[in-house]
Amino acid sequence: MISHSSASQEYLKDTATAARHDETFYGVRHKRDVISRSLPEWEDLREAASRIKEHTLENLSYYLTQFEEKALENGAKVLWAKDAEEYNKIVYEILSGKGIDKVVKSKSMLTEECHLNDFLEERGIQVVESDLGERILQMMKLAPSHVVMPALHIHKEDIGDCFREKISGTENNNDPTYLTHVARMHLREKFLEAGAGITGANFGIAATGEVVVCTNEGNADMSTAMPPLHIVSMGIEKVIPDQYSLAIFHRLLARSATGQPTTAFTSHFRGPVPGKEMYIILVDNGRSEFLKNPEHWKTLKCIRCGACMNTCPVYRRSSGYSYSYFIPGPIGINLSMLHNPKSNSGNVAACSLCCSCDNVCPVKVDLSTQIYKWRQQLDSFGTASKEKKLISNVMKTIFNHPNLYTNLLRISPLLNILPTNIGLNPWAYGHKMMHFPKKSFHQLWKEKKV
Repeated sequence: MISHSSASQEYLKDTATAARHDETFYGVRHKRDVISRSLPEWEDLREAASRIKEHTLENLSYYLTQFEEKALENGAKVLWAKDAEEYNKIVYEILSGKGIDKVVKSKSMLTEECHLNDFLEERGIQVVESDLGERILQMMKLAPSHVVMPALHIHKEDIGDCFREKISGTENNNDPTYLTHVARMHLREKFLEAGAGITGANFGIAATGEVVVCTNEGNADMSTAMPPLHIVSMGIEKVIPDQYSLAIFHRLLARSATGQPTTAFTSHFRGPVPGKEMYIILVDNGRSEFLKNPEHWKTLKCIRCGACMNTCPVYRRSSGYSYSYFIPGPIGINLSMLHNPKSNSGNVAACSLCCSCDNVCPVKVDLSTQIYKWRQQLDSFGTASKEKKLISNVMKTIFNHPNLYTNLLRISPLLNILPTNIGLNPWAYGHKMMHFPKKSFHQLWKEKKV
């Protein structure tokens, strides 16, 4: 089990970077606040989206069946994967069966979840990320740090150094406009060379069998327009009933994610382009089991906007790399616990229970409440902190014995001489040591009453 607190301590050693990370993502949160207030019906949209998601999840088998039927009618081929292993094998079999050794891939958190890139690369198929942030991280051999803005934490100077090393002919120029131009020219070649394009799916519309992908760069369009084969990777929870539902989610998604009225590109893929092929792979990978969890099934309502990360004081100050799961922040804590509670219990402490994530979530996932519930289950997973358990038991004994409590209050000023070395006094890390008065409140109260 990886401890978030230990990983974040390492990150916080670079105070300038930590401060910049905090300021950057809170700026995105501020943009979200400004644009959401411009819509008088904002809270009505959130309520509608929440109810649609809950209804869809409660009737998931019906809507998935409808989606498959319509997609097949549209000429797409629909396949099902029970887990990450089966999903990776399906993608590989499709590509290898057609002799394809190079693919371009639009941004997809599901493929990150299943480690598709590594699986294909190990078998001789080159995978090129076409989202600018993802491509930068791929060349740097880093994982995403955010679900929407995966490389926002990277400095332009580091990007310039990376491009000069990886892309021939790049000048010694760190201007963002120039670097974007370099990336555009670099990726254009990849789109032309690729035998297939892989995209994720923001939404799958059951009534029409179409897939909707929202991007700001048009990379999904290029990944599907140029190669002869389009493979859609879609988690089964991404299905929604109809286009009326899409209208609600579309108004919420970009506003919550980046503070934009809409993404620059909203692409609808209803079937293959004439002369080309389209595969849609519906991936479970534990989601059916999550639906059985009475306390945490609503986590599947998430539409991956990242608003909970942008507002979370812990994420903003510790970065995505302090979490043990590939999705960080409040939603990542809950998803990681659903996938593997023993391995990811170290994340549940990364929450101040300020409930800000609940207030910004466009589909009203009760993120902080679920984190609190996970904390209550740590002992059953065998991952509860022994130190915290000991402290809790000691305090329980003290509070249940008034005389003991009173006597300890009398001698509490002795703690004022406790050294501030954090090895002996963990409270001193990030806190100013409290000062115990000579007289407790209880003593002063009794004296006043007399």
